[in-house]
Amino acid sequence: MTGIHGRRGPFTDGDTVQLTDPKGRMHTITLHEGGTFHSHKGKVEHSDLLGRPEGSVVRSNTGTAYVALRPLLIDYTLSMKRGATIVYPKDAAQVLVEADIFPGARVVEAGAGSGAMSSWLLRAVGEQGMVHSYERRADFAEIARKNVERFYGGPHPAWRLTVGDLVEELDETDVDRVFLDMLAPWECLDAVAGALIPGGLLCCYVATTTQLSRVVEELREDDRFYEPRSWETMLRTWHVEGLAVRPDHRMIGHTGFLVVARRLADGVEAPERRRRPAKGAYGQDYEAARAAAGGTAAAPAPEAKPAAEAAQEPPQESPARDTAAE
Repeated sequence: MTGIHGRRGPFTDGDTVQLTDPKGRMHTITLHEGGTFHSHKGKVEHSDLLGRPEGSVVRSNTGTAYVALRPLLIDYTLSMKRGATIVYPKDAAQVLVEADIFPGARVVEAGAGSGAMSSWLLRAVGEQGMVHSYERRADFAEIARKNVERFYGGPHPAWRLTVGDLVEELDETDVDRVFLDMLAPWECLDAVAGALIPGGLLCCYVATTTQLSRVVEELREDDRFYEPRSWETMLRTWHVEGLAVRPDHRMIGHTGFLVVARRLADGVEAPERRRRPAKGAYGQDYEAARAAAGGTAAAPAPEAKPAAEAAQEPPQESPARDTAAE
């Protein structure tokens, strides 16, 4: 299932179509025989679109021109009805790449929200994969179900949607990837570790620096996961018109942080990562904040070595990525 009813051929009854006006405003409609699209720019009869090829231009009764296209998934997710805030496309793209969501993968998602990330995951795993989404709120789950089914033209064979708490309801094993979009992902680490295969990957999406710190430190203290990585992505578009080539005045800045960590095999002990945290990073203020939040304090970081001693050590490789194949 590719979404938006086959993606090819002339427009037919039931197709989802995106009409874009001269100012770039997009309107998503579902075509029906005898239907009419109304806006402050007039009306467009659905019959003017039925049977015409994608990429046609139609005009309202007041003369406004609209470009008619089947919406891309990026357009669809940005315009879909929302219950919870969606995972924005720039972050969804990072999840698909950094979490290595592959065709046939078995993926668990917690925090289905409005169904945007579910749609991206289903596109990536294909009909031979599996995406099991969990959502605590029944009203959000219903919105997600309608949004996903509207895009794919009906129930997706690879998708299961459960209303309930991940910790209480999760029954999968041999899961390849887990994506958590919630307030306290660290509360799910036991359930996630039990579901992931050795080498599987956990990806967390959080909004604030306090959440980021908590989930990273909890993963570091959990010997079932290897060293986590964290980052955020900012997207800036450019204005290009003749000799006026410059960044746009507005950009999509912070939307959330992403954290990924790999599942280790049972019974192994990972080598201690050699880090040189800033002086005081794990001091009294850190321990007090952790205790107030209900967490356990991390083991104190090793003291920094004198400069003369550190200078005699061989240079260390960057722990961020293995770039041998890049």
